[in-house]
This record gives sequence, C-alpha cells and structure tokens, in this order.
Amino acid sequence: MPIFQDMKRQRQISYDNLCYYYNNSGQHFEASAVSVADFLDYYMDNYSKINNKYNTQLGNLSTIERHLKPNFGAYRLSALGTAAIQEFINEKFILNFSKSTIENIIAPLSQAYEYAIDLGYVKDNPCRRIKYPKDCRQPKQRELISVDEYNKIMEMLKDHRPFDIAVMIGWYAGLRISETFGLTWNDINFPSKTITVNKQIVKRNFGVDIRKAFQERVKKEERSAWYFQSPKTPTSNRAIVVSNDLIQVLKAWRKKQLENQIYYGEYYKELYLKDETDEKGKTIQRIIEIEKGIPCTLPTADIVFRKENGEYVSTDSFKYPSRIIHHRLGLEKFDYHSLRHTHATMLIEAGVSPKTMQERLGHASIQTTFDKYVHNTEDMKQGAADTFDELLRKAAK
Repeated sequence: MPIFQDMKRQRQISYDNLCYYYNNSGQHFEASAVSVADFLDYYMDNYSKINNKYNTQLGNLSTIERHLKPNFGAYRLSALGTAAIQEFINEKFILNFSKSTIENIIAPLSQAYEYAIDLGYVKDNPCRRIKYPKDCRQPKQRELISVDEYNKIMEMLKDHRPFDIAVMIGWYAGLRISETFGLTWNDINFPSKTITVNKQIVKRNFGVDIRKAFQERVKKEERSAWYFQSPKTPTSNRAIVVSNDLIQVLKAWRKKQLENQIYYGEYYKELYLKDETDEKGKTIQRIIEIEKGIPCTLPTADIVFRKENGEYVSTDSFKYPSRIIHHRLGLEKFDYHSLRHTHATMLIEAGVSPKTMQERLGHASIQTTFDKYVHNTEDMKQGAADTFDELLRKAAK
C-alpha cells in the first residue's frame, strides 16, 4: 500500500509540474518530472487532435485509457524502458492477442514518444527495439467473395434497394464503405461513366470535446450526427471509371428518387448541410434532415443513398443487409470491405498493374496495395508456373 500511495503521489506531482510549465510557458516541461499518463494526454491534445481523423482519435483515446495508462501511466516519461513494454507484449501474446491487435495498442505509445523526441523532451523511443513473438497469432485474413456468392447476395437484396446498389459499388469500384455512403449525385458522371471520390461520411459527436464524448459513452448516441469530411488520405481523392452495368443501375435509381420526391411532396425528407468547425479548426458539414414543407436556407445535399421518403441511409443501416447475408446465405465472411478486397484481387489476377490498383483504391503507398489486398491465390500461383514453363519452351527453341 505505501508503494502504491507513493506512485499515486508522484503522479500527482508530475501532473502539477506539467500544468505549471504548460500554463507558464506553453512550451516546456521537464520530462524527468512528468508521467507517461500525463504526456499521453498532452499528445492527444497537441498531436493526435491536430493530425488524425476523428475515428483515429477515438481509437487512440480508447487505447490510451484502456491499455496504456493502466500499464505504463505511472512511469516517468524518461524512465519507461523497452523491457517493461516487451513484458506487456509477451503477456498479451500469452493471452492469444493477434500481432495486429498488439501493434495497434503500442502504436499510440510509440507515436507519442516520437513526438516527445521531436519536442526535445526525451532522446529515445523505447518502442523501437521491441520484438513481437514469432508465433504470435496472425489476424484472420479477409476472404474473397466469389462471383457465385456475389450473384446470390444480389438476388437476396433485389427487394432491399438501395443496399444492392451499395454492394454493386463495392464490387465494381472497390470503394470504402464511408466513401460509398458519402456519394452525392454530382459525384456520378453518367456520360464519362466515372465516380468521383472527394469526401467520406463519418459519425461523430457535435458540440462535445472528444475526451468528454469518450467518457460519456452512454450519452454518445444522443449527441451524434453524420458529417461529410475529407477522404482518408489526400490520395483517396480520385475518379474511378466503372462499368456500364453499374451506370445503368445508378441512372434508374436517380430516376426513382426524383419520382419519390414528387410522390411525397412536402413530406419528403430533404437533406441539408450545416457548416461546423472540427477540433482542427477546419470546416466540416453536418447532415440535417428536414421535411421539404419546412423552409430552410441551408444548402441541400443530394445524397445517393436515401430511403423512399428521402431519409438518409447510412453505414449503420448497412448492418441490416449484412445480417441477412450472414444468416440466410451463411456467408459469415462477408463484410463491406470484403467487396473492396475482392475487387482489388480479381483485377490483379487479371493483369492490372499494381500502380493502377493503387490509384484506383486510393492508397497513399503502393506497399499498402500489396500488403492488404494482393494475395497469392491459386490462380496466381498456377499462372506463375505456366508463365515459367512458357519461358523455358521459348528458350529451348
């Protein structure tokens, strides 16, 4: 008990020191006097909030509060060593955590130390020398959706429009789910048969600090709304050429939406965009539903995915068709991202260059295209063997 009380007292002293230096200079504090827990708070407020997307911030905050603070928070920033972190990793390995899960836990800690090095507060990042056990469980690989399985999915969803269209976009264009459900009709160019990705949809709290939103999880849904924000990375902004089949389905859906507006008249739910400022000081747009009969001066959002009465169909709504696919078809492997994964793999198998796939998927690095979406399928393995045989035959002539 005395040791615990001393650690608690030291942590309070370090927090008081941090507050003193921060309030009096705004720039400097003694690393030897501040705890890892306090610096992780500083990192969240001064780095993650500025550089990371909203969902990444939530993920970082969750990891910090649930894993990093309980295990490393009482250490002084300059005293935490590789050995303590390695012991933590080994413990998670014994508990059968996958390698990717452990890496995701350590990532904010490592990034916080890199930030501390940049600020001159410490000279070394103790996460750099950690080793992951060789037998660490690998995460479950995403499985491919076969053409036959896709056709069965489409048959089952034929009476559940527009969910079938969302599946088509994932299959034919390889969009992320947040990109698909963020599409507006001005993103669809019918003559050129292209879909432009220039934004994504995100569910977030409005008017509430991210830390407060995390602490008050019970009230989170009461203060959440759907927003347009910039795509995942700058390279995610792209124009994708799609097939005529998809374009024809989109044309028919556009026509149906216009007919629905006439049918529902003043009771049709119009979607408006309200400018707000996020934690980075950037403008984001909140989607607001108001019946057409109620005057509103805000600009409208002509969103592709809507119910018959005009209400917005979100990524949350896609959980319903996913359950149908899982239970009725028995395709537990299906999720929206499996469509993107299949799209990329099939095109690579067909001989599309990785560089073209990188641009089509909107990856910042071509290595991501290889690591995440390009697998050595049986067809690719057989193709490599056949190609080599053909080279040998030509050389023998």
